[in-house]
Amino acid sequence: MPLPVIIILVVIVGPLVFFVFRLVRGGKGAGVQFYAQGKDAGFSFKEIDLLRKLAVKSNLGDPSSLFWSQNQLDICIRSLVRNSQISGDDQNQETQNFLSKLYDFRKKIEMEKYRMKNGISSSRQIDELQYLRINVKDLGTFKAKVLANNSQFLTISRPEGDKVLPPNFAWNKQRLSVYFWRQDDAGYIFESDVKEEFKSKGAAALKLTHSESLSRTQKRKSLRVKLQKPAFLYPFTGEAQEDVGKLEETPGLKCLMEDLSETGLAVTIGGKGTTGIRVKVQFSLNNAPVSISGTVRSLEYKGPELNRSLLHIEADPLPLDTRNRVLGEVFGMSSDDEEFLPYLSSDQSNSDDGAIN
Repeated sequence: MPLPVIIILVVIVGPLVFFVFRLVRGGKGAGVQFYAQGKDAGFSFKEIDLLRKLAVKSNLGDPSSLFWSQNQLDICIRSLVRNSQISGDDQNQETQNFLSKLYDFRKKIEMEKYRMKNGISSSRQIDELQYLRINVKDLGTFKAKVLANNSQFLTISRPEGDKVLPPNFAWNKQRLSVYFWRQDDAGYIFESDVKEEFKSKGAAALKLTHSESLSRTQKRKSLRVKLQKPAFLYPFTGEAQEDVGKLEETPGLKCLMEDLSETGLAVTIGGKGTTGIRVKVQFSLNNAPVSISGTVRSLEYKGPELNRSLLHIEADPLPLDTRNRVLGEVFGMSSDDEEFLPYLSSDQSNSDDGAIN
C-alpha cells in the first residue's frame, strides 16, 4: 500500500480507534455500546465523549440510559445548562451548538411519544370547548365552539364572522366544512349537516350531524409549553437579520404570553387584534430578556365582555441562543425565580392597553 494512503488512513481512522479503545478500557465493553448509540443519535466523536463525561458527572448509573430515558437525558441537559451558566460557557458558540443538538435529540424523543398516541377518527371524540373554523360555500369562514357532544349530535355555538349573512339566510340544512386543531395532535377536517338551530342556555346554537371520516391534516412540528408570562408587544418593521432578536429599550404594549415554542407563541392583548401584521414579543426567560419577532397568523377575539384577543404568532427563524433558551423553557430546563417585564420598573405603568393595529 502506498505510503500516502497509509498516512491518510492513520489520520482518519486513528482517532476513531483510540476513541473506541479508551471507551472499551474505561467501561469494560459498555463504552462501545455507548459510542454506537451516540452515533445512531447523530452525535460526533467529540460530542459522544462530552456526553459520557456529562453522564458520569450527573451520576447516571448507566450512562447509555440517556439515549433512551427521557428523565435521564433531562438530568444531563439540566446539568449542562446549570454548569455552563456558572462557568460562563453558555456564551460559547461550541456550547450552544452542543446544547442545540441535545435539544434536537430531546425533541425527537418527545415527538415520538406524540406519534405513538392515536389520533381521532370520529367527530364523537371531539372535546367540549374545542374551537372550530366553519366554512360555508360561497359565504366564507366563520368561528364557533363545541358546546356539547353526545352520540347523536355535535352541538356548537352559532358561527360568527366578519361577513354579513344574506337577509334570508338560515343555518338549518346547511352543508358545512369543519376544521379544528386538536391540542398536541394535528389538524382535522370533516363535512357535516346542520340539523337544527336552537337556543342553548339563552344563546344561539346549532346541532350538527356526526362524521366517521375525519381527515387528519397538518401535524405539529414543534412542542409548546403552556404558561402565563408577562411580556411586551411591539409593531415590528425590521427586515435585516440583525433586527431579529434585537432587544427593545422601552416598554411596549403590555400583554400576557399563553404558550411558547421554537416556531411561535400566543399572547393575549386588550382589545381586538389584527391578523397578518408583523410584531415583536419581548419577555424574560431564566431572568434574561428575550425577543421574538413574527407574524400574527390567526386570533381569537373574546368579547365584547372581556374585550381581549389571543394572537397566534408564527415566529421568524430564531437565533441559536434564543432557540436554546426557548427549548429550555419547553423542556423545563429553565430556573426562573421571578417574573419581570424587561425595561419596565415597578413604578412605571403602561398607558396603552389597547390592541396593535
